[in-house]
Amino acid sequence: MSRVKQAFVIGSGPNGLTAAITLARAGLRVIVFEAESQIGGGARSMELTLPGFVHDVCSAVHPLAVVSPAFAAMPLAEHGLKWIYPPVQAAHPLDGQDAVSAFMSVVDTAAGLGEDAAIYRRIFRPLAACWKQLAREVLAPPHFPQHPLVLARFGLLAPWPATKLARTLFRTEAARALFAGMAAHSILPLERAGSAAFGVLLGLSTHSGWPIPRGGSQRISDALASYFTALGGIVVPGKEIRSLREFPADSLILCDITPRQLLRIASDRLPDSYCSRLERYRYGPGVFKVDWALRSPIPWRDSVCGKAGTVHIGGTLDEIAASERTAWHGLAGTRPFVLLAQPSLFDSSRAPEGMHTAWAYCHVPNGSTADMTGSIEAQIERFAPGFGETILARHMMSPAQLEAHNANLIGGDIGGGANTLKQLLVRPAPGLYRTPARGVYLCSSSTPPGAGVHGMCGYFAARAALRDTGR
Repeated sequence: MSRVKQAFVIGSGPNGLTAAITLARAGLRVIVFEAESQIGGGARSMELTLPGFVHDVCSAVHPLAVVSPAFAAMPLAEHGLKWIYPPVQAAHPLDGQDAVSAFMSVVDTAAGLGEDAAIYRRIFRPLAACWKQLAREVLAPPHFPQHPLVLARFGLLAPWPATKLARTLFRTEAARALFAGMAAHSILPLERAGSAAFGVLLGLSTHSGWPIPRGGSQRISDALASYFTALGGIVVPGKEIRSLREFPADSLILCDITPRQLLRIASDRLPDSYCSRLERYRYGPGVFKVDWALRSPIPWRDSVCGKAGTVHIGGTLDEIAASERTAWHGLAGTRPFVLLAQPSLFDSSRAPEGMHTAWAYCHVPNGSTADMTGSIEAQIERFAPGFGETILARHMMSPAQLEAHNANLIGGDIGGGANTLKQLLVRPAPGLYRTPARGVYLCSSSTPPGAGVHGMCGYFAARAALRDTGR
């Protein structure tokens, strides 16, 4: 493989495109193949409801993109990517009291937490000051840390179950609810060890911002593709790879796909033991997603929610924990935890003048066929009475429909696999990016560091491939 001059990448999501860019910058000729007619994978935008209303098909808000070392090393702004930061990063409405909110300032966030303000500042201010260093540590495969003291401070909190840490640190329901909403991004039961890590990391990321890309998440993919083609790369949309036999035997192949798809196209090149490992890989709960075209902004009871790019809807810690536990154990709850984004409040390009878009999903069992539209909208109405009257049109996507839009979303799993401690450390097998097949690598969110629009899975996979080829 030391003489390889050409590489192929399967999949044009942010990880696939980042892998392709990394290889192209090393002097390889690189071709990216995308099964869908539109590039982007989990970072795509479409008119899903009515003409002129731009919706993000999967991801919408991107805290990890702006701290990604891979993205930081690329001139993406020169290729059309512009970030918008809402004044409130995330809001969390509560029954009978003011909403609790996360701001870019630790002090401002703490100010809304009453008697928990001091402990919030004590926990989050030192980590927020080192957030970029910590992000470099966690957005990487297992390694000897470059910033061991920063990682150790985080490590004191990360192994806990989110419910236990929230109840240990905080006295108020508001602070516990805010933390639970962050931890629920793990798509784990909040009683599971390690779920607190997501609460801490997502909470910290609000202090560097939860931005949206102007024009939609498609702009991220378009900027990556534009930079890649400027390096001489080629992107071929509408071409599904059904077998690795379609490539020359001595090819370098990076796969932005999950273990199930790798088995489908490459099992004849993989030993039985590795195939068995991939077959045992666990996918997590799915999501049910709704997009709305709205005649006016969502009429939140608490006005601070109308200043937030993201709103966590689910009430108290106990309610959110019950919702996540239910989905994990194979049931669709009637009062789900809902993650909502309202980008048109800050980006007028998303909807016709005076009108708006909103996007929301809840966690459901993998492959669930339950229609959660009514339950999601009821949760929004709970904190925004009259929401239904603002709806011009809606577009629903079940787990199966999400997978049809993006084959990596197995059973609606947007995380590339369950975020259990074992699968976070060894994902999907001990070789991580390397497979036993010569020249074949995995570079999807089923490899470290996992889900999110950050490109780091693709970056590290490409670096591994370059090392193996002597570059």
